[in-house]
Amino acid sequence: MGWLYMQSLGRFDTPRAYLDDQFTYEKETVRSTVLRSGLVRMRTYYAAVEQIRPDRPRKVFAAVCLVRYNPRDAEGYIFGYKDQTEHMGPNEAECPAAILDLLTPTDTEYAVAWRKRCREALAARAAKPRLRNGWTLAFDEPVRFADGAEHRRLQVAIDPHRPRAVRFRPEQGHGLYRIGRLAAYRYTIEPNT
Repeated sequence: MGWLYMQSLGRFDTPRAYLDDQFTYEKETVRSTVLRSGLVRMRTYYAAVEQIRPDRPRKVFAAVCLVRYNPRDAEGYIFGYKDQTEHMGPNEAECPAAILDLLTPTDTEYAVAWRKRCREALAARAAKPRLRNGWTLAFDEPVRFADGAEHRRLQVAIDPHRPRAVRFRPEQGHGLYRIGRLAAYRYTIEPNT
């Protein structure tokens, strides 16, 4: 399925509330309820969706939606999403543990592989400590940036007014860099002394 864009969230305040509503409904043959959801980095929505049918056992599966939210979009299309389920083997694998823990067992190959990738990503994040100002990250491979620069060693620079906005300063040179999906990189931490 493709992307669905809209100019308003209607009666909902957030993309997460809108998507929770989309997966919560009741029909003659099925009752669907979002048990828990999360919007990771305002890019990916994850939900544990319970489905109850009169002729089948209770099932809880993961819904995964790619999200684009820009309240200042020039064309007025402020919100878009692309929905899928774990059974489609989504590339996004940063589902929170609290959602994964609610899912019922499955034998669908794609879903099993997706759950495994999510658990591995959680373990990798847990193994690395929360970054602190002044620490130096020494990367196994050079990190390449959009301006063409490559750096193996970067110093953590956290703005105290925006603690979740972690930036990195090169040891030699100027400027600040952002690194998306830092957990995917292999590096060691050298705390400041």
